[in-house]
Amino acid sequence: MRKFLILIFSFFGTVQVYAQQFQLSGTVSYELKPISNATVQLVQSPISTRTDDRGNFTFPALEKGVYHLMVSAVGFSKTTITIEGSDQAVIKNVVLQKEVKQLADVTIKDKHVENRRKAESLNIEIVNQDFIQRNLGGSLMKSLERLPGIKTIGIGSGQSKPLIRGLGFNRVVVVEKGIKHEGQQWGADHGLEIDQFATGEIELIKGSASFIYGSDAIGGVIDILPVAIPVPNSLGGSVDLIGKSNNNLYGTSTNFYGRNKKWFFNSRFTYQNYADYRVPATKVYVYDYEVNLNNNRLRNTAGRETGIHFNAGFVGDKSKSLFYLSNTYTKSGFFANAHGLEPRRVDEQLHDNSDRDILHPYQSVNHFKIINRSSFQLENHNIEVEIGYQKNFRQEFSQYVNHGFMPPIYPSSLFVQSDLEREFDKSVYSANLKDRVKINAHELTLGINAESQHNNIDGWSFLVPAFNQNTIGAFAYDKFKISENLLLHGAIRYDRAQINMFEYKDWFPSQVNINGNFEQQNLQRAANLNRTFNSLVWSAGLNYNLSNFSLKANVGKSFRMPIAKELGANGVNYHYFSYEKGNPNLSAEKSYQVDLTLGWSDAKWSVQLSPFYNYFPNYIYLNPTSGHDYSYGAGNQIFEYEESRVQRFGGEIQLKYEIFKNLSTHFLGEILQAKQLSGDKKGFTLPFSPPASALFNLTYSPKLDTKLSNTYFSVDYRITSRQENIVPPEKKTPGYQLVNIQIGTKISLFENPIQVSIQAQNLFDTKYLNHTSFYRLIELPEAGRNLIFSVKIPFSK
Repeated sequence: MRKFLILIFSFFGTVQVYAQQFQLSGTVSYELKPISNATVQLVQSPISTRTDDRGNFTFPALEKGVYHLMVSAVGFSKTTITIEGSDQAVIKNVVLQKEVKQLADVTIKDKHVENRRKAESLNIEIVNQDFIQRNLGGSLMKSLERLPGIKTIGIGSGQSKPLIRGLGFNRVVVVEKGIKHEGQQWGADHGLEIDQFATGEIELIKGSASFIYGSDAIGGVIDILPVAIPVPNSLGGSVDLIGKSNNNLYGTSTNFYGRNKKWFFNSRFTYQNYADYRVPATKVYVYDYEVNLNNNRLRNTAGRETGIHFNAGFVGDKSKSLFYLSNTYTKSGFFANAHGLEPRRVDEQLHDNSDRDILHPYQSVNHFKIINRSSFQLENHNIEVEIGYQKNFRQEFSQYVNHGFMPPIYPSSLFVQSDLEREFDKSVYSANLKDRVKINAHELTLGINAESQHNNIDGWSFLVPAFNQNTIGAFAYDKFKISENLLLHGAIRYDRAQINMFEYKDWFPSQVNINGNFEQQNLQRAANLNRTFNSLVWSAGLNYNLSNFSLKANVGKSFRMPIAKELGANGVNYHYFSYEKGNPNLSAEKSYQVDLTLGWSDAKWSVQLSPFYNYFPNYIYLNPTSGHDYSYGAGNQIFEYEESRVQRFGGEIQLKYEIFKNLSTHFLGEILQAKQLSGDKKGFTLPFSPPASALFNLTYSPKLDTKLSNTYFSVDYRITSRQENIVPPEKKTPGYQLVNIQIGTKISLFENPIQVSIQAQNLFDTKYLNHTSFYRLIELPEAGRNLIFSVKIPFSK
């Protein structure tokens, strides 16, 4: 009976307690999206809980009363609400707001560029997309031309090819994403098929680098690195808008990327459309023939450019595999009065009806590329594999004009269309294998490079024969760390290359005198030719780095195998009004170079001096002769490829001084001297030798409103000397002075930094001749004043 009474009283006591409690539950969210793992706590109480994946929380039994409920989550502001408990359950939905914190300014200095320079004995410059945006030119190389020692052969307003310390064409290697870029780089009118909006960092190596990159790196390397892989769990992109006043260019480049933890993609589309560009002249003279210009425009220099890029891949802890696919297409006209042999026959009225049409003569180039880059980390080994395929398809169109024994009317029976002057179709297969090994103080790199080219030709005009080319090379490169301040470099490389050129005969008969009898024959312009080249090259150097002082020194041997044009050319170059003949007996070109870089830096100023000396025992060059051709042209001067001993020396200087905290000045100077020591042009310089120049810069970078950052006002004043040291038939070019202005800032809008850039190139519309320009041979001035406006709008989630 006693136990029964205790049970009854306990039951009623429990009922009384529960009658004085209530249940509190609810959800925590932001913009209608649940927030998981948020902390929900009763103020001044140890009782707390966390939200589940759906943002829900529950306190099952709270005594009646008034409570203060505090809710917090990472990235959100804390929220406190008041709850009054009664007999009924309470449901409360809590909405959090994003937390905004104003932090003090913190400057983070990225030293990877500085460390890269300190680790290389070669003279190296490194720029990024901010530099491209700030110095945006008509092409990638035009944008890079501001750097000392870098020049371009300009081809109108949209095309250009690189010169490094006066060397270009097949003496400069362009590498994109680890694979050597192969186009028709032998031609002065053939630009570089690279979309400058799709590049990451760009490393420019000035001087011999054949021990890593093989043939053609005898003058330097432009290594275009891929854009950075997106960070994990990101989605975003950017939109670039571009406008230029000189040639009424408009364009856009749109990027979209995404990544989860290990997989990513990155895409880009670029489009540009431009009209005939303007020069500060109303007339020009093409070989003494006066040509009037309509509204200062060079007729038929308009163009279109598109670029499609897609990257995707896998990024693991110790391995990654990345795929890069791109397709660039350009269509651009040649100055109508400076192409072919009849500048007087140009229908100027037809061309001047529109400054955006592209009529004859013009070129179209399509470059397709697919690359895979994979790497594997195995203890002390870092193995990298690069495999690539690229196809360069180039066509040049012009109205058919007969010369010599060519039929006056183009035969309808030919399979080649009547306006297809020339066609070059190149397919390239490339493979690279590298293994980086760390053994105590040594960092050893072993590598193999292989490449196979297949080149076909077409069109009613002939200059270079079809050919196949195969190369393979192996190298060993060691960096030996003597101490924290001293690093030694040593490398050796062996290459073997083979080129097979194919016979070509005229598609029309010519009259030939054989023992007094005239016969009709389709003349052979190129014979079958099989050449093999072998080369052993080496390099040695050192880096010595102190806190303020740095020293680089490098000495080495490089080589370059002769190209098909140098071995087998036999035709009219309509761009240069010349007849060019190859030499099938040329040997592989060799070069010896000594390169030195001295630097000193302090808190407010820095200086860098980079002298070099270069010796070629057999430099291959196109030598003008006293002969003239009348069989395939209109009496064009004959140029033949020959070899001669050549020495080159010069250097660059860079000086930077911080006048005040936000005001700095920069001086860039360069000089080059070249001299042929043997051959028909002994004592003369080399073609396209750039004159000495200097650039003075003043940059003001103020601290403005919090919504504006990275603001700059910059003025460049460039002085270029006369070039009187020429090789006939070049002409001397006068000196000139230019003023360029750059203004830019980043505007914070909806948490996105919008980058705005404005440039004024050739501010005072100066009339001048660029000695390395494609059109300089006909004394055509460079482009006049050009206002460039660009906006980069990023977006991300």
